[in-house]
Amino acid sequence: MRGPRHPQCTPAHQAGALLLVAVTFLLTRLLSAPPPPPPFPTPGPRLSAAADHLRVYVYAEDEVDGLRALLRGRDGAVSAATCLKGQWGTQVKIHQLLLRSRYRTLDKDEANLFFVPSYVKCVRMTGGLTDKEINQTYVKVLSQMPYFRRSGGRDHIFVFPSGAGAHLFRSWATFLNRSIILTPEGDRTDKRGISAFNTWKDIIIPGNVDDSMGKVGRLKLVELAKQYPDKLESPELKLSGPDKLGRIDYFKHLRNAKFCLAPRGESSWTLRFYESFFVECVPVLLSDEVELPFQNVIDYTEISIKWPASKIGPELFQYLESIPEERIEEMIARGREVRCMWVYALDTEPCSAMTAIMWELQRKVRRFHQSTETFWLHNRSIVNRDLVEFRQWRTPVPLP
Repeated sequence: MRGPRHPQCTPAHQAGALLLVAVTFLLTRLLSAPPPPPPFPTPGPRLSAAADHLRVYVYAEDEVDGLRALLRGRDGAVSAATCLKGQWGTQVKIHQLLLRSRYRTLDKDEANLFFVPSYVKCVRMTGGLTDKEINQTYVKVLSQMPYFRRSGGRDHIFVFPSGAGAHLFRSWATFLNRSIILTPEGDRTDKRGISAFNTWKDIIIPGNVDDSMGKVGRLKLVELAKQYPDKLESPELKLSGPDKLGRIDYFKHLRNAKFCLAPRGESSWTLRFYESFFVECVPVLLSDEVELPFQNVIDYTEISIKWPASKIGPELFQYLESIPEERIEEMIARGREVRCMWVYALDTEPCSAMTAIMWELQRKVRRFHQSTETFWLHNRSIVNRDLVEFRQWRTPVPLP
C-alpha cells in the first residue's frame, strides 16, 4: 500500500517461515497511501580498487578427505536443496554464490582468502552426522590443509549460520580461534558461557532462519496483546491444520503495522528484524545482546529502534505513540534504501549481502601471514620447523 518495492527486495527473497508467535505493534495508519518510493538507490559499501586483486579460493568437496561429509553427511544423502531452507540456508547460499563470484580463483597460490564450505548445521539436524562425528571430521579436514596451517587459519573463512554458531564444532576454540567466522549470531554467552564471535576478525551476516522459539520476552508481548488488543496484534499462529496461517497472511499482518517488534529468539538475534524492512515497518529490537551486520556502513539509528528488553510494558507503547508520523516515514524510507543488503545475490550486484560480505572480507586481507608453524629465510622462502619449504609440505599435517 505504500508503493512498489524494488523487485529484488521482496519477502520471497527471505527464507522466513511461520513463527509460533508473530508479534507486530499496530498503530492506526492513515488510509491514504504515502507517495511512491524514489528511484532505487545503490547504498552500502563500495569495493575499492584493491578489491580487483581480491582472490578467494573455494575448497572443492572432493578435494579434502572428509569435507564431503560436512556437506552431505556420512552417507552423502543430504542434498544442497534440503540445506537451502531454514536456519542453515546461508551456508548454502554463500557457498554457491562464491562459486560464481568474480573474486574466485582456482589457484591457491594467488588466493588471499580460503573458503571452507560446510552445511554442518543442516547435516546435524537431518541426522547426517552426530556432534562427535562433526568434531572429528572437522579436525580430520583441517589436518589435511597445509594452507590452513601456513597462516594458522587466519585467512580461512567458515560459515556458522545458527544461534549455536561455531559451537557446532566443539573444538572451535582450539582450531578456529584465528579464522574468519561468518555468522548472524554475535552472542552465545546465555548457554555456552563464551561467545565464538570476535569483533576483530569475524563478520555478522544477515540471517536466513526459521524461528519458532518462544522466549520470555515473547511471552510478555503475548500478555500485552491481551491487555491492549487495540494496539498490539499477536496472532496465535498454528503450524498445521485448517487454521494454519500461511506466509502471505503472516506478511499481511506485518504490513498493517507501523512498528514490528523483534524480540530475541532462542538466542540474541532475530529474523523479524530483517523481515520488517520488506513489509515496510520500523523494527523495534528487544534483544539487548544482538549484533547487527555491516555496522561500518549502516547507521541503525536511522532505520530502527532498540528498546531494553527489561522495559517491555506500557511505557513502550507510550514511547512509540509519541514518535511523529514524519519520523516514522523517514525511517521506513531509509530502510527501503538499505534492505537490499539483506538479499543474498551475486557480488556483481551494486547492493546485496554478498557485496557487503566481500567488502568486509577485503578489509580482512593481510599482506603477510604468520603462525606458530611458519618460518622464513633470507631468500623469502616460507618453511616449516623442519626447514622444509612450504611448497613441499605434505599432508596430513597434524594440528595441535
